[in-house]
Amino acid sequence: MAATLGAGLLVASCANPAVEKAASAQRSLVGLSKQQLLSCAGVPERQASADGYEFYTYSNSRIVSYPGGSFGSWYGGPWYPGYRYGWGGWGWPGYIGDEIRTYSCQATFTLKDGTVERIVYGGPGGGNASECYAIVQNCLTPVN
Repeated sequence: MAATLGAGLLVASCANPAVEKAASAQRSLVGLSKQQLLSCAGVPERQASADGYEFYTYSNSRIVSYPGGSFGSWYGGPWYPGYRYGWGGWGWPGYIGDEIRTYSCQATFTLKDGTVERIVYGGPGGGNASECYAIVQNCLTPVN
């Protein structure tokens, strides 16, 4: 699964710089101290520990609505043929409906002896890299 997500991040990085930055964060944030992680990413939503490892999970999501409609759909009949331009509504012929998409990511940081060893992205649908970047972006900002 990690290979699939990694391949998806690589392909998507051509179109979105946030994808590339999220992928590089998986390497550049290794070695971050627990204190630095909590300072830049905040308190995790979930945390667990096992066999000397700590796991901190952060998540980010957003919902986007794209208007559906019946732009350019046929209306009328043989007595009043016509072509309608614009967005339709319920009851209009050809109404498609709004499209609602959820983009989300869960980033799990694995810490050993108070230091980040690994970051794994996942979530519904494998995780959306832009949403993963939103989790780690404050940790990538240089401190002056």
